Amino acid sequence: MTATKASYSLIAIDQAAPEAAEQGFGLGTSPGRPGRVYLRRDLGIDSFGVNAFYQGVAGEPGIGEHDELGPGANRHEELYVVVAGNCTFTVDGETVEAPLGTALFVADPASKRSAVANVEGTTVLCVGGRPGEAFEQSANEAISDFFPLYREKDYAGALAACRKGLETHPHNPLVLYNVACLEALVGNTDAAWEPLREALESRPAFKELAAKDTDLDALRDDPRFQPLLA
Repeated sequence: MTATKASYSLIAIDQAAPEAAEQGFGLGTSPGRPGRVYLRRDLGIDSFGVNAFYQGVAGEPGIGEHDELGPGANRHEELYVVVAGNCTFTVDGETVEAPLGTALFVADPASKRSAVANVEGTTVLCVGGRPGEAFEQSANEAISDFFPLYREKDYAGALAACRKGLETHPHNPLVLYNVACLEALVGNTDAAWEPLREALESRPAFKELAAKDTDLDALRDDPRFQPLLA
C-alpha cells in the first residue's frame, strides 16, 4: 500500500514486499525469487538510496551476492536493517547471523555481501550513499522496469525500458549491453553493434558473457562478432 499526503508519503512494506516478490526482482525464475520494494523511487526520495528486500522462502537468497563497484552500482556504503524475520549475511566470506532488529553496516564498496533468509517473510531494509556526495540513481534502478518485461519475453518493452535508462546513463556498459541484446532479440541486428561494441570496450569482463549469451545468437555468425570478443 502506498499513500501520499501533502506532508508525507507512506508505503506499507509488509504488504508491498510479498507483492514485489510476485513481480520478481532480477532475471531469476526460482520459486524463492526475492522481491525488491523501490522505496526511494516510489516515495520520491532524492537525497539517499533506500530499498527493502524480501524473501518469502526460508533458505533462499534475499540479497544476491554483489559489491558496489559494478556498472549497475553506485559505489555506495550500505546499511542493512532486518525489519522482519531473520537472515544470515555473508560479507567477504564471513557469515553473520542477523536476527530481527540487526543493523549491519558495510562501508567498503568492494566488499562482497549477500543474505539468505532463515525464515519465510524475511525483509531487509537497505540504505546507501556515497560520503560527501549528492545521491545519484544507479543504472540498475534506472532500468528496473526492464527485468519483469524481459522475463515475460516482452523484448520490445524491455528495450524501451533500457533506452529510457540510457537517457540518464548514456555510456553505462550494463545498460548498453542489454540494449544490444534486446536489439538482437527484436531483429534490429544493425542497431545492436554499436551499443555492444561500446559495452565490451568499457567493460571487458562482459566479453565472457557475450561469448555464450543466447540473446546475441542473431549476431554470432556475423564476421564482426568474434573480433569484439578478442
